[in-house]
Amino acid sequence: MLTNPSILMHKFAGSPVVVFLVLSLLPVMAFAASADPVDMMDLTSTWLGYLAVGIFVLAYALIILEENIHLKKSKPAVVAAGIIWVLVAIAYIQQGETHLAEELVRHNLLEFVELFLFLLAAMTYINTMEERGIFNLLRVKLVSQGFTFRQIFWITGLLAFFISPIADNLTTALLLAAVITAVGGGNTKFVAIACINVVVAANAGGAFSPFGDITTLMVWQAGLIEFQGFFVLFIPSLVNWLVTAGIMSFAISNERPEAITEEAEVKFGAWIVVGLFILTIAMAVSFHNFLYLPPVLGMMTGLGLLKLFGYYLQLRDSSYIEADSSDTAMFESSMGPEVTPKQGEPYDIYKNLQRAEWDTLIFFYGIILCVGGLGAFGYLALVSEFMYIDLGATTANIIVGFASALVDNIPVMFAVLEMSPDMDQGQWLLVTLTAGVGGSMLSIGSAAGVAVMGQARGVYTFFAHLKWSWAIMLGYFASIAAHFFVNGGQFT
Repeated sequence: MLTNPSILMHKFAGSPVVVFLVLSLLPVMAFAASADPVDMMDLTSTWLGYLAVGIFVLAYALIILEENIHLKKSKPAVVAAGIIWVLVAIAYIQQGETHLAEELVRHNLLEFVELFLFLLAAMTYINTMEERGIFNLLRVKLVSQGFTFRQIFWITGLLAFFISPIADNLTTALLLAAVITAVGGGNTKFVAIACINVVVAANAGGAFSPFGDITTLMVWQAGLIEFQGFFVLFIPSLVNWLVTAGIMSFAISNERPEAITEEAEVKFGAWIVVGLFILTIAMAVSFHNFLYLPPVLGMMTGLGLLKLFGYYLQLRDSSYIEADSSDTAMFESSMGPEVTPKQGEPYDIYKNLQRAEWDTLIFFYGIILCVGGLGAFGYLALVSEFMYIDLGATTANIIVGFASALVDNIPVMFAVLEMSPDMDQGQWLLVTLTAGVGGSMLSIGSAAGVAVMGQARGVYTFFAHLKWSWAIMLGYFASIAAHFFVNGGQFT
């Protein structure tokens, strides 16, 4: 089974009730990211287990207060991860298992490496397309057509919904958030609401395609739903986005963005980069679909192609700069150095690599290892039986959507797959839907939300998203109702 890890909490604050829910559910879901073929021990009632939970809660509190204390979120997460795994090792040694903790932590490290390399490749492509002027061109095109803010709101949402099934929700959200921030400019209200719309639309669009989200990919990989079986979720997913977007659209004005007089400059090779990006996505999908290889291998191969093309750009730019230098020397001899034209610099792909969200990437390492360590203590096993046996599949699957918003949909779905409850096709489709769209209720609930918080830093925030969580929740329940109405025949 594909075990891509989660992109978890970026930052969090809220009412005491919500905070209590988070702190109570995190230990419950901790087993998800560390599930392994090796049988887990039940060490949940040991003092080491309690101490590990306490350390995680303390670290998470520091992560919550990032905006107030100005401590980068990656720092407490990484330190807590190390301490928690020391406690895991001690607990396992006391049980006579001297090497099991090592196997488990290596498993978690492999998950992080896959996530890290996948995101690094995607971020590098995004940064390169921005540097080549693609997003600025789209911004100018949108504004030059005379669209209002409300029309741009609907256009970007529609694009997110239909691009996400192909390009995955994370990549789609990053692309369109860049466009929104460029178009919105100083209109922070529009940028915030439009980013929420893009996150909801991208997550909804990803829910009806095996390639739209890691959660759907995991379900398809497990053989629980056939490739074409996911498409019956199209209408429920569309309902999820339309209900939420329809409500939020009333808060968007019909004003037009400020007129843009400049022309969009697209640098040489921009469309080749776009083509390479599409090829990279196709390779990631094909490697997994036809060769049964991890999608990250396709992404890294595509990154290699971008680096080769970047080498060509570097040589080309260097030759032009040398030519400009000789022209400049002649110009200086006649006019003087004080009027020397500004020279450019050759293309350097590593500058685009440097612009990746490194604090966020390292934060992922800390959270994955923290959650994996808590999972090694076996907290999820105590709750899984209660959810799917005592509460029943429908109630449990609806709860999964809320857990996805609090914890992130990827580890929650992985937890469900590891529990392997006995469910019919309709219920597996339901949990696929709820895990996919449920993560939209909070900005920390999906990879798309976390990524956009980094893209529109300071504007699209946890609080900005939280103001519209009620509308997203209405869309969530509307999509569930639509699933039972449209796909009732899938239930037995």
